[in-house]
Amino acid sequence: MPPQLEEDPDEPDEPDQPAPGDGAAAPASHIPSVGLPVREWEYATRVLTVAQVVDGNSLVKVLKEAGADGWELAEVVDGGEKRVLLMRRPKRSSQEARRVGFAPPTHN
Repeated sequence: MPPQLEEDPDEPDEPDQPAPGDGAAAPASHIPSVGLPVREWEYATRVLTVAQVVDGNSLVKVLKEAGADGWELAEVVDGGEKRVLLMRRPKRSSQEARRVGFAPPTHN
């Protein structure tokens, strides 16, 4: 039995352009675009020496303290003998700044 060889088809199975009557050329439906919410950040930096970064305590202490205030580590920038920790947190509106407790009484 001779070997079967595949041949390249002369025409593709699917047409490049949809036929006008097959419904594929209908206008696209209106799908709402949903993007990520726009978030504004505030940034802060902390500077540590290389020795502090690798000692196992200083970096952890700085990150825990910053995390308690809502900061997260965004990037570590090489500054030669020092490392700059770029911290970020979402900007808070004046209404959002007071999250717990009661509002102080207003004077009329």
